[in-house]
Amino acid sequence: MAGTVMAPGDLPVGLWVRAHLRRLSAQGTPVYITRRGPEDSGTVLLKLNRLQAGCSVYSQARDPEGRPGWLAAFDGQAVPEAEADAYVARAVGRDPDLWVIEIEDRTGGFPFDGPIL
Repeated sequence: MAGTVMAPGDLPVGLWVRAHLRRLSAQGTPVYITRRGPEDSGTVLLKLNRLQAGCSVYSQARDPEGRPGWLAAFDGQAVPEAEADAYVARAVGRDPDLWVIEIEDRTGGFPFDGPIL
């Protein structure tokens, strides 16, 4: 069961993140907060680590109509972990309010609702 991308005015980001961490942990999925943004604001950046198969990176976003979804870095392709980590570091440098979540899942299943934009 997937969660939803937070809409403005909904739960504070910190609470949203912790709820999804609890859900994923209960499913046996290794998940970590590798960077905390402000409790009440910020955007979530997701690093989906497929271990030997590489990593994918996604960030919360909205489509032109304002619907929530996720933007895929690297055209949605898996890249080596060092490349994904460098991308995350650059993103944090541009936006210090980012929350960064890392999920380890060999299958590469996407754990959140919302389309990949």
